[in-house]
Amino acid sequence: MKIPLSYSWRSLWTRRLTTTMTLAGLALVVFVFAAVLMLAHGIEVALIDTGSDDNAIVIRRSSTSELVSQIERDAANIITTLPQIARGADGKPQASTETYVLINLEKKETGDMGNISVRGISPGAMQLRPQVRLTEGRMFRFGTDEIIIGQNIARRFQGCEIGQTIRFGESDWVIVGHFAAQGSAFESEIWGDVEQFMPSFGRPVFSSVTVRLRNPEEFTRFKASVEQDPRTQMGDVKREREYYREQSALMSSFVRILGLLVTFIFSIGAVIGAVITMYAAVANRTVEIGTLRALGFRRRSVLGAFLVESTLLSLIGGSVGIGLAALMSFVRISTTNFGSFSELGFGFALSPSIITASFVFAVTMGLIGGFFPAVRAARLNILTALREA
Repeated sequence: MKIPLSYSWRSLWTRRLTTTMTLAGLALVVFVFAAVLMLAHGIEVALIDTGSDDNAIVIRRSSTSELVSQIERDAANIITTLPQIARGADGKPQASTETYVLINLEKKETGDMGNISVRGISPGAMQLRPQVRLTEGRMFRFGTDEIIIGQNIARRFQGCEIGQTIRFGESDWVIVGHFAAQGSAFESEIWGDVEQFMPSFGRPVFSSVTVRLRNPEEFTRFKASVEQDPRTQMGDVKREREYYREQSALMSSFVRILGLLVTFIFSIGAVIGAVITMYAAVANRTVEIGTLRALGFRRRSVLGAFLVESTLLSLIGGSVGIGLAALMSFVRISTTNFGSFSELGFGFALSPSIITASFVFAVTMGLIGGFFPAVRAARLNILTALREA
């Protein structure tokens, strides 16, 4: 015969003070756990969503990123004319030869210097990135010293208002617009004409070539065409989305490992709190447990009832913790991307897998915390328990 679920619920309600304290501890640990996963996932989303499944990027073989890549102009011209590349309404290849460098700007809040990504683009770049849209001002004119700035940079760094001039490379650049890119890493970049940036930075070569494929399934053929042609064989071809996934790997792994280590330390305290709470419940209900056994409830029923209590505690605490973590979705922060050593703005991102993992983590803590007290309750001798009445 099983003990009704309502019995476990009423037991928790009767011990409201200790239940609330245990819930608070569990909720705090689950909040930290979920927030860490959200932070790592936010980094991945910001970078991975920068890429498109329809695009491919070519960088120099063995280069870890655009920052250290070099593509010769002749090789870039050959790449952009390959038959696997989509054509626009004007018949031109949908491709962008680009340069990627870092500069320093002063932060508004602290006055510290931060590394900023500067990307020189070709006229076809906007077709490749439909997620990019102007939020203020206008698009820069190719062939001029005009630039547009991602909204994350405009918000956090000095001198980035429209109409102002900033100096980098060997030139002064006029800001004519701000742009957004659906929260992707492009929002942490400055864009301008690649043909103006290259001489300003003394760069005779491109950093990368990004193209839109006629069909994503033609990626293998495009990759083979680039890597087997002796004129372009130094190129390394990747799907754009996969390239940015690799760029996020180091930083997201670091955040996840460090955060989970802190969470593990916190979880020990939460489990100890659950153990104390459940042991106290057993001590205060010795006679009650003896009565249940005398009425015919088996040891496993008593064991199950106490495990149900600890599971209910963990589910409620987990729900509260996840609810608090969900509020972090409205927070955006910036830090240095380990892959490019530049400023990266991103937000906490919640996903179904994080919610599931958080509930599993909460229930695991609850079961660990409630198991030994439940075993003690199940092993109580009937006569000994009733004798304490």
